[in-house]
Amino acid sequence: MAYEMTEQKRVGLGLIGFGIFFTFLGVILFFDRGLLALGNIFWLTGVALLIGWRSTWNLFSNRSNYKGSIAFLLGLFLIFVRWPIVGIICEIYGCIWVLAFYQGVSPSDPCSGMDSTVPLTWCGYILSSAA
Repeated sequence: MAYEMTEQKRVGLGLIGFGIFFTFLGVILFFDRGLLALGNIFWLTGVALLIGWRSTWNLFSNRSNYKGSIAFLLGLFLIFVRWPIVGIICEIYGCIWVLAFYQGVSPSDPCSGMDSTVPLTWCGYILSSAA
């Protein structure tokens, strides 16, 4: 199998789901910064468990992704200093920028041969592998 779903990756997907849920709940409840911060922590931990700690570090510290990494961290900081609306906008921009051209976690990944100009090609692959 090209993409094996281990327990660690299942927990990572669950944490990403919880992160999205808590972020959504935080937005619905008038940008509650506690829920937004909890959603960010769950989301980041879930991404790290799903693709690995080293891959996560390389993803955010890649020179071509500095713009998105800085925007995401600035958004996280803005949420903590009680500017949640601007913080969420910065985080969304940072996430899109960082993850838009991410191509996979292993050389045997079928998405690795895809054109890198198509943004978010990995999203459908991850969702179809989760089933």
